[in-house]
Amino acid sequence: MDVLYLREAEVEQLLTMEMALEAVEAAFRAQAGGQVENHSRQRLHPSRGVYFHYMAAADQTCGYFGGKLYTSSPTGTRFLIPLYQADTGALVALLEADTLGRFRTGAASGVATNYMARPEAACVGLLGSGHQAPTQLLALAKVRRLASVRVYSPNRERCRAFAEKMAAALSLPVEAVASAEAAVREADIVVAVTTARQPVLQGAWLAPGTHVNAVGANFPEKRELDDAVIARAARIVVDCREQSRDEAGDLVVPFASQPERWQEVHELSEVVAGRFPGRGSPEEITLFKSNGVALEDVATSARVYERARAEGVGRTLKMWEA
Repeated sequence: MDVLYLREAEVEQLLTMEMALEAVEAAFRAQAGGQVENHSRQRLHPSRGVYFHYMAAADQTCGYFGGKLYTSSPTGTRFLIPLYQADTGALVALLEADTLGRFRTGAASGVATNYMARPEAACVGLLGSGHQAPTQLLALAKVRRLASVRVYSPNRERCRAFAEKMAAALSLPVEAVASAEAAVREADIVVAVTTARQPVLQGAWLAPGTHVNAVGANFPEKRELDDAVIARAARIVVDCREQSRDEAGDLVVPFASQPERWQEVHELSEVVAGRFPGRGSPEEITLFKSNGVALEDVATSARVYERARAEGVGRTLKMWEA
């Protein structure tokens, strides 16, 4: 059997944010129509500091199913996506998936922002300047006409370097500021994409009408948002309610004393399909809590695989031969 193997550099060569946005939005719309089956992330913790994570999805509309397997340890994180053809069950591709993961995560925030932020939203407050931050801004710039970005992270040197790099990439002002509050005050869109274990975003800083994307925390004990953000959010949307109950500390912790609030949480598929409005008024504060789900990985990797085949990129592995 011929299996296409795509390395990180090849995925980066093939994948654009436009592709990722289209793939992710289509996957959530298909999920609303009952054409996607998504299995939440599971984790094994075989030894101190080492995790094995796995998740899976099948998308009838794009004709593929697969999963994402990855390990995280003190030496780093390594991602792999096996992609299968739905009608035959054949393994068609293996993709190294760090770049793909960053693009699909940014695209999920972009899709949520497109449906939930005010149409005129133009000022972004960004908390975090690490590995996932660039694709968050790339996606936002595709769905809104941005005028400015203020970014804060504790590592001031890295924050300044990030601001300079993204200002050049997006051709708009990106300013490194001295505090999280300075980044967030009066922003139309706020993104928290940090490795924080305790809240870094305070609800008191949010102006009426702000849309928040909370991206960084996906363990039940980790939080980026304080209780006031959750209390002030008129609409809370997640990529997967089941997965959020397991690992979205930003919701798990404040909802522990008021579990009835889970009934107010809606999924992004409902918003994309028009079943639940992402915004009810210009003054509402809206929240998208992103955990990262397998349907995003399968839909995006399918687009990358098909483009790779069309352009002759990657190398073929001979597997399961007699």
